[in-house]
Amino acid sequence: MDRDFANALDIPTLARIAMVSPTHFIRTFRATFGETPHRYLQRRRIERAMALLRETDRPVTEIATDVGFDSLGTFSRTFRTVVGRSPSHYRVAATATAVPSCFSKAWTRPGSFG
Repeated sequence: MDRDFANALDIPTLARIAMVSPTHFIRTFRATFGETPHRYLQRRRIERAMALLRETDRPVTEIATDVGFDSLGTFSRTFRTVVGRSPSHYRVAATATAVPSCFSKAWTRPGSFG
């Protein structure tokens, strides 16, 4: 999921790879990672989008597509839910920091949904 976050990943396919039932996969994933596979995947996509918004001047629509969202509306709504502001406002507010990347990643990592 971390490597292929931009691809269409569905629970039946992931469960088949793990060689368990879809229900067992969701239950075990949540117990292990503290969130459902869907939320984990959305968070990974948003993390990557945040980096692209900070580091490039590519259009938001292009970034949304590149990180795996089919709809700009869904991307914007999910981004706002996770980050607390729209992708455009995030880009304006994001500034480069002269700190080690591990600190920067910890500070900019989006929280859980909800």
